[in-house]
Amino acid sequence: MPRKVWTQSILAGAVYNPLDGWDYEFAPWPGRLEMVHRASAVGLLSTVVSGSDRLQEEDPVPAGGTSGVTPTPFDSPALVDDFAARDRLKVSYRNPTGGTIVIDGYADITPV
Repeated sequence: MPRKVWTQSILAGAVYNPLDGWDYEFAPWPGRLEMVHRASAVGLLSTVVSGSDRLQEEDPVPAGGTSGVTPTPFDSPALVDDFAARDRLKVSYRNPTGGTIVIDGYADITPV
Protein backbone atom coordinates (compact mmCIF):
# COMPACT_ATOMS: atom_id res chain seq x y z
CA MET A 1 0.00 0.00 0.00
CA PRO A 2 1.67 3.26 -1.10
CA ARG A 3 1.78 6.08 1.43
CA LYS A 4 2.74 9.72 1.02
CA VAL A 5 3.50 11.62 4.25
CA TRP A 6 4.03 15.37 4.42
CA THR A 7 5.01 18.12 6.84
CA GLN A 8 5.24 21.59 5.35
CA SER A 9 5.34 25.17 6.58
CA ILE A 10 3.00 27.23 4.41
CA LEU A 11 3.76 30.94 4.38
CA ALA A 12 1.03 33.58 4.43
CA GLY A 13 -0.66 33.70 1.03
CA ALA A 14 1.11 30.57 -0.23
CA VAL A 15 -0.22 27.32 -1.74
CA TYR A 16 1.13 23.79 -1.23
CA ASN A 17 0.24 20.67 -3.28
CA PRO A 18 1.80 17.62 -1.60
CA LEU A 19 0.81 15.03 -4.23
CA ASP A 20 2.16 16.92 -7.26
CA GLY A 21 4.79 14.74 -8.91
CA TRP A 22 4.11 11.71 -6.70
CA ASP A 23 4.35 8.36 -8.54
CA TYR A 24 0.68 7.69 -7.70
CA GLU A 25 -0.71 11.16 -8.47
CA PHE A 26 -2.38 9.47 -11.45
CA ALA A 27 -3.62 6.12 -10.13
CA PRO A 28 -2.23 3.12 -12.04
CA TRP A 29 -5.12 0.92 -10.84
CA PRO A 30 -8.51 1.28 -9.17
CA GLY A 31 -8.23 1.77 -5.43
CA ARG A 32 -9.24 3.49 -2.23
CA LEU A 33 -7.80 6.75 -0.89
CA GLU A 34 -7.58 7.39 2.84
CA MET A 35 -6.24 10.81 3.75
CA VAL A 36 -5.77 12.50 7.13
CA HIS A 37 -4.43 16.00 7.74
CA ARG A 38 -4.12 18.49 10.59
CA ALA A 39 -2.79 22.03 10.79
CA SER A 40 -0.82 23.71 13.57
CA ALA A 41 -3.26 26.67 13.63
CA VAL A 42 -6.69 27.65 12.36
CA GLY A 43 -7.19 29.34 9.00
CA LEU A 44 -5.65 26.88 6.52
CA LEU A 45 -7.98 25.84 3.67
CA SER A 46 -7.84 22.58 1.70
CA THR A 47 -9.18 21.17 -1.54
CA VAL A 48 -9.10 17.38 -1.96
CA VAL A 49 -10.02 15.69 -5.24
CA SER A 50 -10.16 11.97 -6.00
CA GLY A 51 -10.90 11.51 -9.70
CA SER A 52 -14.22 13.21 -10.38
CA ASP A 53 -15.11 13.36 -6.67
CA ARG A 54 -14.40 16.64 -4.89
CA LEU A 55 -14.08 15.61 -1.24
CA GLN A 56 -13.27 19.10 0.04
CA GLU A 57 -13.35 22.49 -1.61
CA GLU A 58 -11.67 25.33 0.24
CA ASP A 59 -12.72 23.77 3.56
CA PRO A 60 -10.97 24.58 6.85
CA VAL A 61 -8.34 22.05 7.90
CA PRO A 62 -8.71 20.63 11.44
CA ALA A 63 -6.26 22.48 13.69
CA GLY A 64 -4.45 21.87 16.95
CA GLY A 65 -1.78 19.49 15.80
CA THR A 66 1.82 19.40 16.89
CA SER A 67 4.13 20.39 14.05
CA GLY A 68 6.04 17.42 12.68
CA VAL A 69 3.69 14.79 14.15
CA THR A 70 1.75 12.77 11.58
CA PRO A 71 -1.95 12.79 12.49
CA THR A 72 -4.02 9.62 12.75
CA PRO A 73 -7.73 8.86 12.18
CA PHE A 74 -8.05 8.78 15.98
CA ASP A 75 -7.31 12.51 16.34
CA SER A 76 -8.35 13.92 12.93
CA PRO A 77 -11.19 12.92 10.60
CA ALA A 78 -10.20 10.71 7.66
CA LEU A 79 -11.30 11.39 4.11
CA VAL A 80 -12.01 8.11 2.29
CA ASP A 81 -12.98 7.63 -1.34
CA ASP A 82 -12.75 5.01 -4.07
CA PHE A 83 -11.14 5.97 -7.37
CA ALA A 84 -10.77 4.43 -10.84
CA ALA A 85 -7.57 3.64 -12.72
CA ARG A 86 -6.01 6.79 -14.23
CA ASP A 87 -7.89 9.10 -11.84
CA ARG A 88 -5.91 12.04 -10.49
CA LEU A 89 -5.48 12.35 -6.73
CA LYS A 90 -5.02 15.98 -5.75
CA VAL A 91 -4.57 17.75 -2.43
CA SER A 92 -4.08 21.50 -2.29
CA TYR A 93 -3.62 23.77 0.74
CA ARG A 94 -4.00 27.56 0.72
CA ASN A 95 -3.00 29.84 3.57
CA PRO A 96 -5.09 33.05 3.47
CA THR A 97 -3.95 34.12 6.95
CA GLY A 98 -1.24 36.59 7.91
CA GLY A 99 1.07 33.98 9.47
CA THR A 100 2.83 30.73 8.68
CA ILE A 101 0.91 27.49 9.33
CA VAL A 102 2.39 23.98 9.39
CA ILE A 103 0.40 21.16 7.77
CA ASP A 104 0.98 17.50 8.61
CA GLY A 105 -0.78 14.72 6.78
CA TYR A 106 -0.66 11.51 4.81
CA ALA A 107 -2.42 9.77 1.94
CA ASP A 108 -2.69 5.98 1.75
CA ILE A 109 -3.90 4.29 -1.41
CA THR A 110 -4.93 0.65 -1.53
CA PRO A 111 -5.71 -1.33 -4.69
CA VAL A 112 -9.26 -2.73 -4.79
